[in-house]
Amino acid sequence: MAMFRSLVSSSSQHRQQHHHTHQSQSSPSSDSLETQYGCPICLEVYYKPVAIGSCGHTFCGECLQPCLQVPSPLCPLCRMPFDPKKVEKASHVDKQLSSYKAPCRGCSKKVTLAKMRSHISSCAKVQEQMANCPKFVPVVPTSQPIPSNIPNRSTFVCPYCGARNLDQQELVKHCMENHRSDPNKVVCPICSAMPWGDPSYKSANFLQHLLHRHKFSYDTFVDYSIDEEAALQAALALSLSEN
Repeated sequence: MAMFRSLVSSSSQHRQQHHHTHQSQSSPSSDSLETQYGCPICLEVYYKPVAIGSCGHTFCGECLQPCLQVPSPLCPLCRMPFDPKKVEKASHVDKQLSSYKAPCRGCSKKVTLAKMRSHISSCAKVQEQMANCPKFVPVVPTSQPIPSNIPNRSTFVCPYCGARNLDQQELVKHCMENHRSDPNKVVCPICSAMPWGDPSYKSANFLQHLLHRHKFSYDTFVDYSIDEEAALQAALALSLSEN
């Protein structure tokens, strides 16, 4: 996740931890736009932003969904309890996303923040940068035998054409190159392999889901022996330590 974001954000800017959405009346510089209008969970420009009523913190609607599935949700940022029924669309943020433009870090074309994610998903320069990302290789191979009774979370099958043995990066690249125009709703093979995954849930826009949610490897961040809430807290703590 952090690796991909460095491709589309300025490497010279030190990322500050955000505590709330800035509402300055003056136009922000393009260098600060991603910081001001970035979701604290996925670290990308807000997509369909929603705000928690009790604390006012803003997140992408999709990113906040896991928190809404637990009996007593806590804000991922400040850990304050909140009522899921009082999570509303952040209309003021949506309006600002449509007002401000920033350059794509791939092709440098200026686009509104509201269209930044869509642009990045189809930008040839960004796709080229993603394809050239080095793959993770363990320094020392493990001597432990691989248990035979655990799900395969290393390679996946393309839900469109059935191509097999694709690791996560290869799956993203394969789908972007071969199935960009496929309108079918499909089950995400990465999510369904997770302990909390729903093997029957079909993504309305699978390609956008891949780009927004699977730009990093779960194996790097997730302990499969803990539950979803504990995994989310651990991932948030790690993301904050990287800033």
